[in-house]
Amino acid sequence: MKATLSAMTPQAVRDKSRSACANLVAMPEFRAADVVMAYLPMPEEVDTTGIVMAAWQAGKTVLAPKVSWEHKHMMALEIHSLDSGLAITQQGPKILEPQYGEAWPVGEIDFIIVPALAFDESGNRLGRGMGFYDRFLAGAGERTFTCGLAFAEQVVPRVPTADHDRPVDALVTDCKVLRFDREK
Repeated sequence: MKATLSAMTPQAVRDKSRSACANLVAMPEFRAADVVMAYLPMPEEVDTTGIVMAAWQAGKTVLAPKVSWEHKHMMALEIHSLDSGLAITQQGPKILEPQYGEAWPVGEIDFIIVPALAFDESGNRLGRGMGFYDRFLAGAGERTFTCGLAFAEQVVPRVPTADHDRPVDALVTDCKVLRFDREK
């Protein structure tokens, strides 16, 4: 999967990201959400800029993940800009994250956009092996809708799963929206 993503041209990433973002912001669950958490992408992930901008234009509160490497957990912090208040992580993968802010309780987030290396056709995800999202999503309640976001190339028939893995409620790609029945 890493080789597949690396082979995508920057133009393909931009075009497919635009399509995936349009599919996601059209979802009724996104439209109804007041508080949205969006990841800030690595170069080979769907670019969430369009989603973040649409959320702000609709008056939504936008959160982004911040990892505490020392405590091995992830928090959701409010962001007000994609140009300031962010820094590149000093540990782990080099990604943008909020520099400061109060952690938002996961149970009070309406819509969480979840990245992965791959998703399967049942909503299971193959992360990057550190378990931050699985631990974070374990605190989500009934109110929280989780939505995987990926390129169509990242959807495979099956990914390996473990008991602690948290599947998503829906999966959005540049080509389609898949929904999964989940009991919370």
